[in-house]
Amino acid sequence: MTVLLIGCGRMGGAMARGWVGSRRVLVHDPLAAEVPDGVERAASLADIVVDGPLSVVLAIKPQAFDAVADALRPLAERGALFLSIMAGITLQRLETALGTGRVVRAMPNTPAAIGRGISAAVPGPDLRVEDRGAIDSLLAPAGAVVWLDEEALIDAVTAVSGSGPAYFFRFTEALAAAGAAAGLPTPLAMEFARATFTGAAALAEADGSSLAALREQVTSPGGTTAAGLAQMNADGSVDLLLRAVVDAAAARSRELAG
Repeated sequence: MTVLLIGCGRMGGAMARGWVGSRRVLVHDPLAAEVPDGVERAASLADIVVDGPLSVVLAIKPQAFDAVADALRPLAERGALFLSIMAGITLQRLETALGTGRVVRAMPNTPAAIGRGISAAVPGPDLRVEDRGAIDSLLAPAGAVVWLDEEALIDAVTAVSGSGPAYFFRFTEALAAAGAAAGLPTPLAMEFARATFTGAAALAEADGSSLAALREQVTSPGGTTAAGLAQMNADGSVDLLLRAVVDAAAARSRELAG
């Protein structure tokens, strides 16, 4: 199989590195100064010649899609399978612009850049049974893949996992700032907060217990952790905050999709 990657930014480039060695990889991105080793540049979409199956991965900014859609239609007419990781571009818009229903809309998150992400995938109307396996293999270098039956769920996925890494980073920034306010030197507060964030994530993955169980293991009755959690849980504040955060992000995802 040949993969044509449209857009070779951080996410696209990381995925391309995962494909090299198992298939031919072409990249079309006039703005990319460099492409991963083992990847071929495709200066013009009109000149692409491929023997065998072709998958096209759209990893450009959503606002750039209209500029390349017409040039991609001939590839669709030749039977190409399309995978879009563009935010806000619906399956209907992809189908209309490309002239094919062999499309998949996916939402990875930024840990995909190191192969530790999770992607949601929604099939287009004409996706073949064997196409799912091809899409799974394309997304595998980014991490886990979950197929959705309803495209509308993409907005909630975007709000939880697509935007989610930023929430954890922001929380850790706030934790470090609170540590500094409690008397730690600012660099030391950040070092402790960051190491605690990454260490807790690693423990959650390695242990396999529920997050509730892990929380209870470190919370002694009447202890320091219990005192901190009591503030976090007061009047349901942390739950209300996260509900508002996810609702806002999901609403914005729906707006971007029109």
